[in-house]
Amino acid sequence: MSNPVSALNGARFAGFAQVREIGPLGMITLRAKPGTPGLEAAIQAATGCAVPGLRRIEVNGDKAAGWMSPDEYLLILPYDQVAAGMSAVSDALKGEHHMVANVSDARAVFRIEGAKADQVLRKLSPVDFDGVQVGDLRRSRAAQVAAAFWKDEGGFTLVCFRSVAAYVMGLLTHSAQPGSELA
Repeated sequence: MSNPVSALNGARFAGFAQVREIGPLGMITLRAKPGTPGLEAAIQAATGCAVPGLRRIEVNGDKAAGWMSPDEYLLILPYDQVAAGMSAVSDALKGEHHMVANVSDARAVFRIEGAKADQVLRKLSPVDFDGVQVGDLRRSRAAQVAAAFWKDEGGFTLVCFRSVAAYVMGLLTHSAQPGSELA
C-alpha cells in the first residue's frame, strides 16, 4: 500500500460552517448479497460493526460500515489496517461469491461541522435533509459529482472521488461563505 497522503493536505475553511479535509482514511468496498453466509462475520471482523441497514452507517470508534447499495458496503478503518481488514473479510467470506477492494487512495474525505452544517450540503445535494437523522447515510451527488455523506452528532462526513477533491472543496467552501446562510 502506498504512503498515506491526503488529497488536499488537510485543507480547511471557516465560514458559517467549518469545512476540512480529513483524509487519508482506510476504505474497503465490499460487494456481497445481503444474507450471504459469513457477511456479518466479515463486517464485524474488519470494523467491529454490525451489518448496516438500508441507507445507514454503523460506527465503532475509528471504524465504520456503511450501506452503499443493496449489495455494497463501505468499510472504513485506519489507513494502516486496510490489509488486515481485507484479509479478515476474505477469510470470513471464503467460498462465497463476493468482491473486496481497497479504495483508500481513490477517495477524498471531508468534514462539515457546525450548527448550520446541513445548509452547506442542502445547497449542493438533492436530498430531503429534514428527514436525515444521525447515522443516516446518503449516496447522492454534490453539485455534479458522485458523493456519499452521513450525519453524526457533530455534522457530516462526505466522501468523493479523489480526482474531484479540489472541486468538491471549492463547492463546500463557496456553499459555506459567511452571509450565504439559508433563510
